[in-house]
Amino acid sequence: MKARALSWNHGGDSMYNEVHRWMVRNARAVELALWRCYFENGDPRNVADALLAYQNEDGGFGHALEPDCWNPGSTPITTWTALKYMLSVGFTDMTHPAYQGVWRYLASGKDLEDYGWRFTVPQNDAYPRAPWWSYDEKSNQSNYPNVTVGLTAFILKYGEDAELIAAAKGYAGQLAALLVERASFGEALEGYDFLLEAMEANGMPVQAETWAILRQKQNASIGRDPAQWKNYVPRPSRFIHNVNSPLYIGNESIVQAEVEYLKGTRQPGGVWPITWTWFDMMERYGREFAISENWWKGLVAIENMLFLKAFDKGE
Repeated sequence: MKARALSWNHGGDSMYNEVHRWMVRNARAVELALWRCYFENGDPRNVADALLAYQNEDGGFGHALEPDCWNPGSTPITTWTALKYMLSVGFTDMTHPAYQGVWRYLASGKDLEDYGWRFTVPQNDAYPRAPWWSYDEKSNQSNYPNVTVGLTAFILKYGEDAELIAAAKGYAGQLAALLVERASFGEALEGYDFLLEAMEANGMPVQAETWAILRQKQNASIGRDPAQWKNYVPRPSRFIHNVNSPLYIGNESIVQAEVEYLKGTRQPGGVWPITWTWFDMMERYGREFAISENWWKGLVAIENMLFLKAFDKGE
C-alpha cells in the first residue's frame, strides 16, 4: 500500500482554509493527525499515537474507529482501518505499540475462519451500527475479501512470523483466484493492488492477466454519471489518486468531472455531506448516527482534498 503525498502548497486558498478550520473544530484527534500529515507536513507518528486510544489489550482495534460500527471490541475491519491510516502516511515502524499489538491480534487467530477474516462479528449487534455491520455469517462468506485482502497483504509485506506468513500465502492464492473467478466485488477492489504487489515481493508470481482483470474490474466499477454521485457509488477517486495511477490514462475527462463536482458540492464554509445513512437503524440509533456522520465528514474531507490536490488545475 503506497503512502500518499504529504505536502501541499495551498497558499491563501480559501477552500483549503475553510476546510482546515472545519477540521480543527470538528475532527477527532486521529483524523486531525491524518490531515496534518497530508497537508501540513505533520509527523506520521502522531497518527499511530492517536490510534492507541482505539486499541484493545488483545492488540486489535475497536471503539468506533470505523465510525459506522460502535463495537468497542476488536474486529478485523476496524484493525484494518487502523493499519490503512498508518500505512497511508508512510508510518511503518513495526516497533510502535500500535503495530506490535496488531501482530499479537493477528497471531491469535481471533475472528479468522477457513475463508479468511470475518467481515462482521457477533458482538457488533450489541452496539450502535450501520446495518451492514450487523452480524451475518452468510454475508461474511461473501464480503470477507473486503477485510481479508488488506490484512493478508499487510502480513506478506511486513510479517516476520513464519506460521502467519504461510497462512497469508494460502489466503493470497485463494484471493487472487477469486479476483479472476468472481464477477463483481465490493470495496475489496481497492486493496487488491496492495495484495498483488505483496505477493510478487514474496516470490508469488502474479500473471499479467490477473493484473489486467483487476484494472478492468476497477475501471468498470467507476460510476460515470455525475448525477448519481450524490449516492453511494464509486467515483473515479476510489481508484485514481494522481496522474501516475494506472487508470488515469483514458479517464482524464471523468476525473476532471469529479474535480468540478467536488468544488460544486462542498457545503458553504464547511465540508462535504456523506452519501449514506444507517437506513433501517436510524429510528433506533439516530443520535449516534449524527455523531458518526460528523466523524465521517472529516474522513471524506481528507479524501476529497487529496483528490483536489492531485487534479485541480486551478490550484
